[in-house]
Amino acid sequence: MARNLLEQLREVTVVVADTGDIQAIETFKPRDATTNPSLITAAAQMPQYQSIVDDTLKGARATLGAAASAADVVTLAFDRLAVSFGLKILEIIPGRVSTEVDARLSFDVDATVAKGRELIAQYEANGIDKSRVLIKIAATWEGIQAAAILEKEGIACNLTLLFGMHQAVACAENGITLISPFVGRILDWYKKDTGRDSYAPAEDPGVVSVTEVYNYYKKFGYKTEVMGASFRNIGETTELAGSDLLTIAPSLLAELQAVEGELPRKLDPAIAAASSIEKITVDKATFERMHEENRMAKEKLAEGIDGFAKALETLEKLLSDRLASLEA
Repeated sequence: MARNLLEQLREVTVVVADTGDIQAIETFKPRDATTNPSLITAAAQMPQYQSIVDDTLKGARATLGAAASAADVVTLAFDRLAVSFGLKILEIIPGRVSTEVDARLSFDVDATVAKGRELIAQYEANGIDKSRVLIKIAATWEGIQAAAILEKEGIACNLTLLFGMHQAVACAENGITLISPFVGRILDWYKKDTGRDSYAPAEDPGVVSVTEVYNYYKKFGYKTEVMGASFRNIGETTELAGSDLLTIAPSLLAELQAVEGELPRKLDPAIAAASSIEKITVDKATFERMHEENRMAKEKLAEGIDGFAKALETLEKLLSDRLASLEA
């Protein structure tokens, strides 16, 4: 009997939903779910989730009192909204949700640590054990150092906006729980840089990059999990069958579910163990040198942080306008 690709993918990889859309999570029933500022901002503008936004704003007003300024209420609601979506998501999934630290803190170790602790405290105040939450942090050198501190406190982290081997190795050496290499954004960069319209799935630069990271981790026995992210097509996901996890947008999950055929495992610890890979050590100087030499990683990390920061500014404006409407 023919089986769909999503069903087979789930046999070798943990499938995660890359969305803030709670209805989509209910449809595909992933083990885990990931969000980011862009996804939360998009979800907050959907009519079906207006009650989450409104309840968060009302809760912030009740906490601060009637005398508090609108700006202070919006700031508190902004800090709480990602957790509000996370709590709803955790009612549906059996596993973990990733909640992201403000991207504007990406180069500030102390502020990132403080925000990570604060997010976990919010979840725990709502009865959620920290084992069900991944704190999502941009994979700058400072972000990785902040995540290392949180990991030592028992707070698991997901390092995102990861484009280069230097980032991946630094995460593994610092004991990070999980990384999210951005497959599709790597492809985007190479298509623009080379002028090519497309790549065959096996030659896709994003696929090649994640495969190299996966093999490196398994070869040298690192416990850090690899979760491919930011996909542009289902070919990228099927070429990474066997990755520890893959976080996939609902539209591509639907496509995988609709296609039948054989799905061979492409990534395998046994293959990685037999490969000839040279081990490298990444300290701060090495990280910075490799980052400067990797034009793609340097540009895409900066672009990603800037994009998430702009999404957060949009969200702050949305909350400000909604509070004004509620209190008019």
